[in-house]
Amino acid sequence: MRLNDGYVYREVLTSSRVGAAPQSVLIYLSRHYPHSTRAEWEARLQGGEVTLNGHPAGGQEPVRAGLELSWTRPPWPEPDVPLHFEIVHQDAQLLAVTKPSGLPTLPGGGFLNHTLLHLVRQRFPEASPLHRLGRGTSGLVLFALTRQAAADLSRGWREHQIHKTYLALAAGRANEPVYDIRVAIGPVPHPRLGTVFAASAVGRSARSTARVLEVRPHTTLFSVDILTGRPHQIRIHLAFVGHPLVGDPLYAPGGLPFPELPGLPGDGGYLLHASVLSFTHPASGERLQLRSPTPAALKPSPEINT
Repeated sequence: MRLNDGYVYREVLTSSRVGAAPQSVLIYLSRHYPHSTRAEWEARLQGGEVTLNGHPAGGQEPVRAGLELSWTRPPWPEPDVPLHFEIVHQDAQLLAVTKPSGLPTLPGGGFLNHTLLHLVRQRFPEASPLHRLGRGTSGLVLFALTRQAAADLSRGWREHQIHKTYLALAAGRANEPVYDIRVAIGPVPHPRLGTVFAASAVGRSARSTARVLEVRPHTTLFSVDILTGRPHQIRIHLAFVGHPLVGDPLYAPGGLPFPELPGLPGDGGYLLHASVLSFTHPASGERLQLRSPTPAALKPSPEINT
């Protein structure tokens, strides 16, 4: 592990967050950021890490709407992950890269410098990610290099004009050549995680089309087109039809999480690859189809058995 650069978290306080009852900086931090204990916030305040409107806060200062509250988090060690990417397409408006499995796309969960966004912005400071892949998922990630490209492609995503195809290795031998999966996805309660996205009758609509590329002795290789972009959609949908991803630490057959997780939700170990992105270029109007090299384990055998 290596130390990152640290980070400054800033919040402009609002009346809805502050409330009507008087409260101090310490009480506010303890109430709204319970990922840390009151004692931990006290130590940070004493160490000069917290400021209120640019001035060091001791903790007893009253908070009110309009003030800026900041916490300068010192550098912390990040887990070792693959720190590389490959450029698939680059022009004045767009950048498409292949992300390796294990590398987070965006900061979060203790990751800051060890992310695809940080690596890409070291070479392309203006790059803005248009979507994300889960940490364990490899393949294509698209960035905009101009504001206009970001606006145009974001609209294309909302209007389902961007087509995405994934390759997935799932458990079990499929009995059907094609699965049209339409189960909704939403938060469900979990004894360890509080809530987690999963198959849910009251969730948001979601649709995936999974086509069998190869049936192996104990697994099935799928090509999956997603028509919506719900969290963990492919993992949930394939699990829902009885074929969870091989090595998935979160989802069991049926599309619900394991009651007792064999690992953490962000753990990898499964094989899911964003293989193809098809969209209309926002400047030229040309229809592009970008492809990411297929990992060896997701390549069909020369003689496909479906």
